Amino acid sequence: MPKIADIEDTPNPNALKFTLHEPLTVGITHSYENAEQAKDNELATALFAINHVSNVFYVDKWITVTQDGSADWPVLCRLVAVPIRAALAAEASAAATVASSSEYYNLLSQENKLRFDAINALLDEEIRPHLQNDGGDLNVINLIDNKLIIHYQGACGSCPSSTAGTLSAIENQIRTIEPDIEVIAV
Repeated sequence: MPKIADIEDTPNPNALKFTLHEPLTVGITHSYENAEQAKDNELATALFAINHVSNVFYVDKWITVTQDGSADWPVLCRLVAVPIRAALAAEASAAATVASSSEYYNLLSQENKLRFDAINALLDEEIRPHLQNDGGDLNVINLIDNKLIIHYQGACGSCPSSTAGTLSAIENQIRTIEPDIEVIAV
């Protein structure tokens, strides 16, 4: 049963990041933008049952809950803490189920696999730690020619800065290895 170690504000005023003593997953991200998407996940379903919860994102020892902007955080925080505390911790054996590539990865040409791997390594080293520190992340959806399609998760998904400044910073960082790349957030 994960216990909450810390609760942090994020750059998104509508999102809080809960750091846990025990992991909920082992490397597998869970991102839900509505209750329908969360219907097969017990923790996310319990969180979406709470009024004003609009997004749930978690991986390893942290979970980010985003609200619709209508709730008072001190009140909502107490409500969402209940299912977070009741959630089961991940088993160590779950690490074996971590997928090392996305579904579309096998469809990429060998050249694009090399490009994708280099971009993903750069994202892992330079971008994701900052996003995760702020309660979010990004998922690479596809690499088509010189277009990298990404999807923000967690606090980043509805953060005003993610659609402008953060996207530009990501694109500038990736251009250090792919000068003609265009990064598109969906």
